[in-house]
Amino acid sequence: MKLADVLRDVPLLAGGEAGGVEIAGIAYSSKAVRPGFLFAALRGAARNGMDFVAEAEANGAVAVLSAWPRPAAGAAAWLQVADAREALALAAANFHGRPSDRMKVVGVTGTKGKTTVTYLLESVLAAAGAATGVVGTIEYRRPGWAVPAPRTTPESPDLQAMLADMLGAGVTHCVMEVSSHALEQKRVWGVSYDVAVFTNLSGEHMDYHPSMEGYFEAKKKLFYLNHKRSAAVVNLDDPWGQRLAAELPMKTVTFGLEPAAIVRAVKVAQSEAGLDAQVTYPGGAMRIQSALVGRHNLSNILAATAAALALNVAPADVVRGIAALAGVPGRFERVPNGRGLQVVVDYAHTDNALEHLLMTAREFKPRRVVLVFGAGGDRDRDKRERMGRVAARLADWTILTSDNPRSEDPRAIIAAIEAGFAKEAVRAYEVEPDRKKAIGLALAAANKGDIVLVAGKGHEDYQIFKDRTIHFSDVEVVREILRAMGDA
Repeated sequence: MKLADVLRDVPLLAGGEAGGVEIAGIAYSSKAVRPGFLFAALRGAARNGMDFVAEAEANGAVAVLSAWPRPAAGAAAWLQVADAREALALAAANFHGRPSDRMKVVGVTGTKGKTTVTYLLESVLAAAGAATGVVGTIEYRRPGWAVPAPRTTPESPDLQAMLADMLGAGVTHCVMEVSSHALEQKRVWGVSYDVAVFTNLSGEHMDYHPSMEGYFEAKKKLFYLNHKRSAAVVNLDDPWGQRLAAELPMKTVTFGLEPAAIVRAVKVAQSEAGLDAQVTYPGGAMRIQSALVGRHNLSNILAATAAALALNVAPADVVRGIAALAGVPGRFERVPNGRGLQVVVDYAHTDNALEHLLMTAREFKPRRVVLVFGAGGDRDRDKRERMGRVAARLADWTILTSDNPRSEDPRAIIAAIEAGFAKEAVRAYEVEPDRKKAIGLALAAANKGDIVLVAGKGHEDYQIFKDRTIHFSDVEVVREILRAMGDA
């Protein structure tokens, strides 16, 4: 493809005269550059992409995209732009033929619920006969192909290549989790959305965003991209959602329990078997039954329902699709056993998510709630004490352990969580930094009628330490320990 076509609608400060150069690919890593590639020199967290221009040219780069002016040396065409990330995203979309223009795309953002909403929508769309691709926290997948997701939303060249692959494979609908990092870094610029969904907002990524206001403004960007102007879908039960719904200029479909919500649950029954709700919408009502549990999942179901209706999916297909989803990996995932215990693995890794998890467990009226959790290192240090306070209030017994400590001392992270217990004047916990041993202690201490919650890592199958990353799956460890106890 000619460079001029790659750069269509990309504002240049310099370098437009090189439009006749043939471009064979786009890379943001110099090591991924091949002959004929365009290399984007981005500013990273630790290194400047300008440091790798020489390597990119040596590997065959014929053009360089950068916010910096051309250096003295270098033979590649130099394309100076005001915002290299935005330019890269738009160029990647052009290079791959703007695939999102030729399929239905739903973007889902918010602090919690994104993964579950995408799973629900995928099931609903399957019930409607659509071929669906998913870009999310657990996997990137389409019919016949799936890979574990290294991050929730890929970098723009990888994302556009994936969308082009989906389109070529016959995908008609793509459901995409959109993280606040991806929005701040403009990875999804060049994606055209038919529906944008807002689930909720609570404190997370405060190591990245300067404030809750900044976090909200990052999420809000999804609703101002190049939309096909179908609809915004917004949670009216969430205070930030109420604000967003009031500010958006586009057609907005609200959902929730609030009387003003357009898609509303009016009768709700829940049990250990799942949720049963009467849901009203303009022109009708439907009875929705789901194996998912907890009030937070009712919100996720309403979000998926509203998004599906905005896509003109028939209500009968919505009902069938939601009923068909048995569960989501690492989201209140039950681990069967022969001891009469309820053992649940969940991704809850913030104070708000932990509170929802514990409150859901309490609704089943167990004899005791036994909780195992930690907090990630190098992330959101302020949430640790808050998580401790939640656990102190809502769990009967807690074992504090490691999550992904990364570069931090696991005991220092645990000490910060302990401060939350001290604030609540509760001492119903013990410390075991070894996560496998901690899970073992919880299972050994639990009796019939108890519920054991292993929180924080959910679907993840690794644990990150300062000097190594090891394979670690909470579900696998629980099963291994139960087998050793004679519960195979």
